[in-house]
Amino acid sequence: MKGISAIIALDMKRFFQEPMRLIPGLIQPLLYLFVLGSGLGASMGRLPASGTYRSFIFPGIISLALLYAATFAGITIVFDRQIGFFKAVLVAPVSRPAIAFGKVAAGAIQAFIQGIVLLFLTPLVGLHLGVIEIVLALLALVMASVVFSALGVALACRFTSTTVFPIVINTIIIPMYFLSGALYPLGPAPVWMQKVAHLDPMAYVVDLLRGALLGRDHMFFNPWTGIIFLSVLTGLLIWSSVRVFAKGEETDLTGASKFPWRR
Repeated sequence: MKGISAIIALDMKRFFQEPMRLIPGLIQPLLYLFVLGSGLGASMGRLPASGTYRSFIFPGIISLALLYAATFAGITIVFDRQIGFFKAVLVAPVSRPAIAFGKVAAGAIQAFIQGIVLLFLTPLVGLHLGVIEIVLALLALVMASVVFSALGVALACRFTSTTVFPIVINTIIIPMYFLSGALYPLGPAPVWMQKVAHLDPMAYVVDLLRGALLGRDHMFFNPWTGIIFLSVLTGLLIWSSVRVFAKGEETDLTGASKFPWRR
């Protein structure tokens, strides 16, 4: 636990030393919410099941902010590896699993902070939450932050270039988001999109948040299906990260050598 706490403290110190990181991470979701939401909402009118279009896409907007914040938090691993600092972390008296858990926890905390900030905007989209809805939303935020952070760490530990990593992350994030049902109901969507959504962690996160904020009737999946899927995926991603960290930084052993790109 001391090792995990040390890793978390290191990454959170970096985060709070650069508070401006919070603002760019919120700009894109807010553009989706107020520009796209207002534009498309004006043409769509009121959705029969959920009221305004902005209230319908709001859970997806929060999910997008969490996804970007958590996955890009993993870039510190790539940066540390590039300057050689990550070797010092690996040889420190901290177990390799503790490094993985600490990195995932730090990224999840950073994402959760951004999610909390967006949650304060619920009155602006016409949502008024009770105690139960707030508790369910917070639980969904925690699960989403952890799984997205685990995804970011699992990818980051395999890269050595701070130039390539953001490109790959964006290539993964954009399809995940647009196939998740964040901007449209999955019910009337084509069958192939519904099948793809069953393999998309973003779809389960959006669904859980939508159920927490708008009610169970607005969910596409069974909530337990989403919870089990995200829990199993988180475990697999952390296990994958631990395997890479356990191999160290030798060129012929590290998982990063599988992606031999350099800046």
